[in-house]
Amino acid sequence: MNDNAYHYHVVRRAIDWIEHNHAQNPSLGDVAAAVGLSPAHFQRIFSAWVGVSPTRYQQYLSLNLACELLRNRFTVLDTAHLAGLSGPSRLHDLFLRWEAMTPGAYAAKGKGLVIREGWFDGPFGEMLVMATDKGICGIALASETGRDRAVADMRERWPRAEFVHDPKPMERWVENAVRGAGKTRLHLIGSPFQIKVWEALLAIPEGSVTTYGEIARHIGKPAAIRAVGTAVGRNPVGWLIPCHRVLRRSGALGGYHWGLPVKRALLAREAARRDSGEGASRVS
Repeated sequence: MNDNAYHYHVVRRAIDWIEHNHAQNPSLGDVAAAVGLSPAHFQRIFSAWVGVSPTRYQQYLSLNLACELLRNRFTVLDTAHLAGLSGPSRLHDLFLRWEAMTPGAYAAKGKGLVIREGWFDGPFGEMLVMATDKGICGIALASETGRDRAVADMRERWPRAEFVHDPKPMERWVENAVRGAGKTRLHLIGSPFQIKVWEALLAIPEGSVTTYGEIARHIGKPAAIRAVGTAVGRNPVGWLIPCHRVLRRSGALGGYHWGLPVKRALLAREAARRDSGEGASRVS
């Protein structure tokens, strides 16, 4: 397990403990003891993973984080579009480029596609990555689901494709995505409607959030909020296409395919990184 994955698992355990003991306003020493580390060691790991101290980070893990983000960091997607933050390039992180599969090819359920797959250590633990010759088409955060479920989840999306365990060709893409540097390519495999929704997700900057209704309005389907929610949930490229940045209008977190604790961790980390000035040039 690499340092990023190890740090994530420590943070993940701390989040679970904090959520169950939030009312007691736990100290740094309390949280460190709960995850079996000294306060100094725990602080170093938190700072390495998030970029701010554990005490400050706890503020971002509070149960009202989503409401605060929605109140203060709501992203109007039309503004992002008018500012030139949309199109075939990674909207706010230009190193990531994507192209979409044609509707006809999508309807064939992957027939004729060779999809390579491999296991990698990522910033959120072990992840299954799948890719075509054109780019990464799937990322499953397997640390939360286990390997078998992650594989089944990804493969059922393209049941007629040929799957080959061959991580080598995608190593550079994955490394660049994890480091937030170099070039990373995505190959989005979905229906035309799903592609529109996923493109809108790519317009949400790190540390900001939007709502299902705002996405529906942005793609010209204001009444399709439920369909938007389904498309967000079917996003196959976890973390890089940031479906975790979509909240309910009330400020509630809503669902997340890889689990609400992961969504809370992602939002908290991004909010902290943005406020500390670290997030602008990194992958989100």
